[in-house]
Amino acid sequence: MDFREVDVLHEKLKAMRPLNATELKRLQDEFVINNTYNSNAIEGSTLTLRETALILSEGITIAEKPLKEHLDAIGHRDAFEYVQNLAKNDAPLTERTIKDIHSLVLMNDALNRGVYRSVPVAVLGSLHATPEPYLVPQMMEELLRDYEVAKKAKHIIEAAAEFHLKFEGIHPFIDGNGRTGRLILNFELMKAGLLPVNIKFAHRRRYYDCFDDYYANEQNPRAMAELIAEYEKEELEKYISIIEGKEKNG
Repeated sequence: MDFREVDVLHEKLKAMRPLNATELKRLQDEFVINNTYNSNAIEGSTLTLRETALILSEGITIAEKPLKEHLDAIGHRDAFEYVQNLAKNDAPLTERTIKDIHSLVLMNDALNRGVYRSVPVAVLGSLHATPEPYLVPQMMEELLRDYEVAKKAKHIIEAAAEFHLKFEGIHPFIDGNGRTGRLILNFELMKAGLLPVNIKFAHRRRYYDCFDDYYANEQNPRAMAELIAEYEKEELEKYISIIEGKEKNG
């Protein structure tokens, strides 16, 4: 798999004069709102992008929208900020980290947050059967161990894509697996010096197809890795364009 375009853009951005703290915060705040909207919408939230922005930026309650959806937006925002801080400190990905991320994502469910599931679950429409609950702890240990090996042998996008596919296949929690998994993906990208990606609700069919492709084609992560690489290129090009525009006008 060829990630040269991503690597070239990454190196170009690293060589450019960085944005100042105010500009960077504005872009990051905008990303968090968009990412929260899209990640929660993929899981069925009915909040619009505008409503998500009002909840996160203004603290406004949206009439006739469930309290759960408000809490899901706040929880995702808090979880993203948490992984962002972890990434800055190059913290390792551990089971404790994963459970802490999940605890923030599932802030509305005190009984199940940060706790591996104890009941069987089925992912509707999936070609892959999730493992029995008693297998989850062992499979999560193996997943993290295998990922450390994969990171040494593969490009971070391919390794993180495969981790994401396997994590969702294990489906370790009763709820919040998708949001937690996408936050872990961004955690690993940011640790590698890349930008976080925003998997869009509008592209959810292609995103879901990546899982079907993985389990139908001898666990080849190519489709998911290509999707993530496209999103990464989009984010890198956006930042480069902003900096170039600023330099031209400055």
